Amino acid sequence: MWVWHKVFSVVPGLGADSGITWALSVIFLVLTLRAILYKPFVRQIKTTRQMQEFQPQMQALRKKYGKDRQKLALEMQKLQKEHGFNPLLGCLPALLQVPVFIGLFHVLRSFNRMSGGTTQFFGSPDLNAYQTRHTANYFFSAQDVQSFLDARLFGVPLSSYVQEPVAQFQAFMPVGPDLGYIEPNFEKWWIIALSLPLMIVAALATHFNARASISRQPVASLENPQTAIMNRLMLWVFPIGVLVGGFFLPVAILIYWVTQNIWTYFQQHIVFGRLDKEDEEKKRLAQEKRAENAPKPGAKPKRKPASGAAQVAADVTGTETPGEDADSDAEAPSKPSPGAKPAAGAKPAPAKKPHPTQNPRQQQRKQQQGNQQRRKRKR
Repeated sequence: MWVWHKVFSVVPGLGADSGITWALSVIFLVLTLRAILYKPFVRQIKTTRQMQEFQPQMQALRKKYGKDRQKLALEMQKLQKEHGFNPLLGCLPALLQVPVFIGLFHVLRSFNRMSGGTTQFFGSPDLNAYQTRHTANYFFSAQDVQSFLDARLFGVPLSSYVQEPVAQFQAFMPVGPDLGYIEPNFEKWWIIALSLPLMIVAALATHFNARASISRQPVASLENPQTAIMNRLMLWVFPIGVLVGGFFLPVAILIYWVTQNIWTYFQQHIVFGRLDKEDEEKKRLAQEKRAENAPKPGAKPKRKPASGAAQVAADVTGTETPGEDADSDAEAPSKPSPGAKPAAGAKPAPAKKPHPTQNPRQQQRKQQQGNQQRRKRKR
């Protein structure tokens, strides 16, 4: 935020004390953070989809080991390890954004350190208006603090909030060391008029972000009672929390929250669209591969060659294996019926070869013994 304020301060027409300059520094803080977290966000979406793929297996494990929590946890870890699933990647973007939001909230509230409600974690909270305006705030010098307190957006100080005590409005005025009271140049309803639309936009954006996320969930997960409760919280409780909490948040934080939710809404749709295209491309390549491996129209499917004992028996007896082409069977002459006399002039039928029902080793031994006897006769 400090860096972006210095960048926009040199832009012609803005200046360091402009409310637009400080608002843009908050907005670009969000854009910078979300740009850094883009890849973790994509990984989060992929992790969520990956978890949805083996959701039925997780349900089966819950039914099987529902009473044994320790066994269920071990089986869940094995299942996640088999699929290469890391649950930490699913919540990494949110975990990284939380400290940034808390830090920004603390810094913005620390611009006004007057007693009466606004305090800081480090330093004295009982400063008067003059001391507040002349005390540095972390990276922001005393001059930067005065610039921020004097900045107005539609006439409203950026660090003011709806529930802020009126006594703290003196910090937004250029008071002197004599602590003389100066009438504020803005009114409380101005803060409400600016904060309320920001609160409504932030709540609506939170609701529609949750709706878009839930619409991507599979039907099986929607039937899970725990998932249903979490979905209701995301759809209604969280947006209401944003709407109610906005009364206690500075205007700059509301700008941060609105920018954050709007960015999430569009980024979510872009990432989901790209992932859908990748899934369609994978399906198309898989279909093309199956089409290439499939037999051509009119061609007979290839048979697998016989293996094991059947192949050994076929080699010993000289019979054909089941893996040979069926055309040879179709072209072979039909066998005469049992008991029928051969036709005149016809050659006698050859002796029938033994069917390979015996042990192939026994047949091989018999054949070797027959070969030895023939050699002895020749000698």
